[in-house]
Amino acid sequence: MSQTEFDAAIERTLIAIEDALDECEWDIDYERADAVLTLTLEDNGSQVILSRQTANRELWVAARSGGYHLAFENPGWKCTTTGEDLPTLLDRVLSEQQGEPVSLDLDL
Repeated sequence: MSQTEFDAAIERTLIAIEDALDECEWDIDYERADAVLTLTLEDNGSQVILSRQTANRELWVAARSGGYHLAFENPGWKCTTTGEDLPTLLDRVLSEQQGEPVSLDLDL
């Protein structure tokens, strides 16, 4: 994957997450600074942070339960330790932090 392809994949992914959050029934705020997307659960103030790691060509997710590194494997991002795809991983960590099931219906 070239740098241009990696940057485009990150951009598409972050936009898709923002769109899913806009449609989500949960009160999850988000803030984006360049390629860092911070999700804040309003009920308890906990955060999940997604960030681009250019040197590794990975997307990292930081949550209360740990840090996760995702590599792009066509057709999407896959966690290098758990094997989860990004939508599954995000739903899981958000549900853990919310204390009840959260589904973003993220279509990547």
